[in-house]
Amino acid sequence: MRAEQVFQVMKSIVLQRVNCLTMHMYCYTVHFGWASQLRNTIFSTPIITPILRVFSILILKIIGWEAKGKEIAHQRFVLIGAPHTSNWDFPLMLLVILKLKLRIFWMGKDSLFPFPFAGLMRWLGGIPINRAASHNVVRETVRQYRENKELVVLIPPEGTRSKVTKWKTGFYHIASLAKVPILLGYVDFKNREAGFVEFFHPTGDLEKDMEEIRKFYAPLRGLIAENS
Repeated sequence: MRAEQVFQVMKSIVLQRVNCLTMHMYCYTVHFGWASQLRNTIFSTPIITPILRVFSILILKIIGWEAKGKEIAHQRFVLIGAPHTSNWDFPLMLLVILKLKLRIFWMGKDSLFPFPFAGLMRWLGGIPINRAASHNVVRETVRQYRENKELVVLIPPEGTRSKVTKWKTGFYHIASLAKVPILLGYVDFKNREAGFVEFFHPTGDLEKDMEEIRKFYAPLRGLIAENS
């Protein structure tokens, strides 16, 4: 075997080892992120959360927004939220969820968790996600549902604030595999209201179910209407 061939073989082995190590490190990060997050967040911190809930109710009244929905006793479902068209969706989401007493975690791209704000973002319920490893995210999230009696994960199905014609289906696969319903959360800037309305139970027919879910969101408008 020539030296050049030996070099190529060694290069291939090294790259395989590096990829394997990277994947193991990513899986550990996702698992550790969940393990540390299933403690206290802004939605479940004693003393602080009730105080923030009062402030949320007052702020919503001041800005003229209405939170739609009722308190849910058994919180074990996937929560989706749309349309997601603006950075203002996030603080509005926090206000509404605090008022309605949901205890949620939300997934965000890992670039939203830079040093030194990563700890704060995690306390706000965030779980950093590497979009290049989406299959591992689905698998790990399903495992967490199976191991916890109560768990709510908020997933924006559009995956971006820009206008999209096709939604990401990760939330659907998580709900189907974990055998939990999907709660339809929404933001409607036209009527100045946000919240959730009903549960959707996946049937296993992805295309048909996605069409039904999107019908609900069709008339709703985000802050940037053209991206809805």
